[in-house]
Amino acid sequence: MGHAHAHGDHSHGDAHGGGHAHAHSHGSGHSHAPKDFGTAFLVGIVLNSAFVVVEAVYGYISGSMALVADAGHNLSDVLSLVLAWGASVAAKRPPSARFTYGYKSSTILAAVANAALLMVAVGAILVETLQRLWNPAPIEGMTMVVVAGIGIAINTGTALLFLRGRHDDLNIRGAFLHMAADALVSVGVVIAGVLILTTGQLWIDPVTSLLIVAVIAWGTLGLAKDSMKLALLGVPQTVCEAGVRSYLAGLPGVTAVHHLHIWPMSTTETALTVHLEMPGGHPGDAFLRELAHTLEHDHRICHATIQIGTTGGAGCRFDPTHAAS
Repeated sequence: MGHAHAHGDHSHGDAHGGGHAHAHSHGSGHSHAPKDFGTAFLVGIVLNSAFVVVEAVYGYISGSMALVADAGHNLSDVLSLVLAWGASVAAKRPPSARFTYGYKSSTILAAVANAALLMVAVGAILVETLQRLWNPAPIEGMTMVVVAGIGIAINTGTALLFLRGRHDDLNIRGAFLHMAADALVSVGVVIAGVLILTTGQLWIDPVTSLLIVAVIAWGTLGLAKDSMKLALLGVPQTVCEAGVRSYLAGLPGVTAVHHLHIWPMSTTETALTVHLEMPGGHPGDAFLRELAHTLEHDHRICHATIQIGTTGGAGCRFDPTHAAS
């Protein structure tokens, strides 16, 4: 039975022929641990909550469906920020006897919930917008321009708070995309307000609202697709399964790779289990230490459990990938 637990350049364990080896690496030079965005979430929630109230009130007063639509979208974004923040806090809780991985996967659930929330918001806004399209109402273009202008500043500022984490965490990426899209939507509302002031055409407002709905729906589909892949334990986009399999198969002494499973523990952490056939015998701690280091630094997999088989040629009877290995 072999066991190695690596942290940077240190390891400990023993090796006795075949069996299981656990390689768990958190290298100091290239960490994928979740960053703390608590302040960003708090600032974003407070600013956007205040703006939702202002936008909804003035949208109603001015008769602008575009403003009301954007307020509804912003409200869903506030709720999504609350969900994302709650999930990021829960993900930091330590493992327990019941939840041995801790609550890391709550970030995946939050991403799925946010996608569903946006879908509901899109449906509600679409129904109201179509009604306004058939029955145009008077609109105060200047109010649209001023309120939407404030929205551009608030949403752009909030989006910048999540800029640095958008590539590493789907949860943070969702928050960033929501805020960035809101800023662009507010730009559209400003343009619509200017056009209404100059042309007097009331249809411009509901048409702008429809464009807003289209933008939201497009972004939501992408978020829903990515979050559902993680919820179904699909290989994260940051990991190439073929590349990992090729690397493992090419290791010295490895004759076959079986039962390779790669799945997300959260929106930032990935786990792996695999059975390596090594007829020459157990490779020892140095092999496991290097394996853990490479998996984390080259393939972004920070939790790896390796089973070493030394019988040679027996394969894995129930491994669906055995025939291709």
